[in-house]
Amino acid sequence: MTDLVTRFLDTAADRPGEPAVIDPDGRTTTFGELRRLTLEVDAGLRAEGLAPGDGVLFAVRNSATAIGLFLGALRAGAVLVSADTAVGPALVSARLRASRPRWLIAESLFYPASVLGPVRAYCRRRGWGVPDLRQPIGDPGIRHVHLGRRLPGVPRSARPLASLLGRAPSAAPDRDPAAPALVVFTSGTTEQPKGVVHSLRSLTAAVTMLGTHLPFAPGDVMHADGIMAGLPALLGGARLSLPKPSAPPERFARDLADRRVTHAYGVPVHLAEVFGVLPEWPAHVRHLVMGSAPAAPAVLRQALAAVPGGQVLSIYAMTEAIPLAVARAEDKLAHVERGCPGDLLGTPSPGVRARIAADGELLVSAPNACLGHLGGPPLTELATGDLARLDDDGRIVMTGRKKDMLIRGSYNIYPGLYEPSIALLAGVREAAMVGTPDPVTQDETVVLAVVADSTEVDPARLVRRLRRQLPELIDAEAVPDRIVVLPELPRSGRSRKLDRGRLRELVTASKP
Repeated sequence: MTDLVTRFLDTAADRPGEPAVIDPDGRTTTFGELRRLTLEVDAGLRAEGLAPGDGVLFAVRNSATAIGLFLGALRAGAVLVSADTAVGPALVSARLRASRPRWLIAESLFYPASVLGPVRAYCRRRGWGVPDLRQPIGDPGIRHVHLGRRLPGVPRSARPLASLLGRAPSAAPDRDPAAPALVVFTSGTTEQPKGVVHSLRSLTAAVTMLGTHLPFAPGDVMHADGIMAGLPALLGGARLSLPKPSAPPERFARDLADRRVTHAYGVPVHLAEVFGVLPEWPAHVRHLVMGSAPAAPAVLRQALAAVPGGQVLSIYAMTEAIPLAVARAEDKLAHVERGCPGDLLGTPSPGVRARIAADGELLVSAPNACLGHLGGPPLTELATGDLARLDDDGRIVMTGRKKDMLIRGSYNIYPGLYEPSIALLAGVREAAMVGTPDPVTQDETVVLAVVADSTEVDPARLVRRLRRQLPELIDAEAVPDRIVVLPELPRSGRSRKLDRGRLRELVTASKP
């Protein structure tokens, strides 16, 4: 299989004058310009001494320049290490010790923002995620390339990106497609950081598989935040539109119209905010893709209403393997409305092999699966951490998360088995179940938190109605001990996933 960098270069060579990327600020870069940047970054890094396998800490916000740097560094043989903007210095240090990058490519602004509190606060107020670069700044063994003018905090030895460019392209170095190419840290502790390691082969498979679910053609415009989400569009000769980070939903809605978007990607929580200001999207939006977190039935209905006659897909994926399965919004809704338990994740993507372990956990093997976790053994099969079953059509149905399991007496309760059905009840927009330990028995008190679908819903009446309805809807052992109505469910991370830990704190604090 031809790797994704070569495929991009070939695609770009066929249409050099066509627009390729629209930056968050509206600036447009053509395929020819992006191709030239990719090749010059490759040539410049190698000329400066980057060797295949060198780790490159990457701290650049989404833009055409970031895409060119990403592709050029991969072509040069680098192992890119994604810089996280949401962790503190202790975890940053642990991750750097584990990944040992030899290079740092960063925006100039991130240097003073890492060492000067007022600059960091300014960036936060503007909604800009700022990685903590204090340790790599002070490491004499790391070589620096900065984007933008030299600001306070940028090491004297740092090279401006412009100084790397302008060299004649050369043939790509030989690279083992199965060797590490990208490290993304997802969780872990200071003692044991958890870095997901992908190869160029697995990244290429991921982009190819995404393209089979969402085919692109020249003239299409994909509105998506993220390089991996946008690469299938570029490989198909389509245009990638990058949204402004932390922009209000009104800006997202305006971009759909102004940029003539045909395909859009978003996280369900963000999309729900957009539906609130733009219930029906422009007719040229034909495809809507939701990912990163489960979508409540109310959001699925809004999505279908926003793009009538279009395609609405929900993608099941992990950092370790993108994608794993895809379901149509209509099928997900029908599954819940028929009273079927669990969340329909959909049909496994081409090449994905799924099986259910004895304890109910979903295990997968796939060409787009990562090599493993940094410092760990190679993975031949990926344990997803999700509890699931395969229905009669071979589709994956998630019944819960292993770590979300609640224990009441001798009964194991999997919240994901019940939450979609509860969210379908009148007056409920979202539902989540958590457990709080009983101080005496150590059994878990089951608490159901719901968000009303309107400010006009009386919370006390809603709780009383749910008390009557739930015993007829869910297993008796899973009927909650308490029901609380919240204005919203706590979420965390870029994907705005439900933060069950924070939810547990909230319902514990609100205990009567």
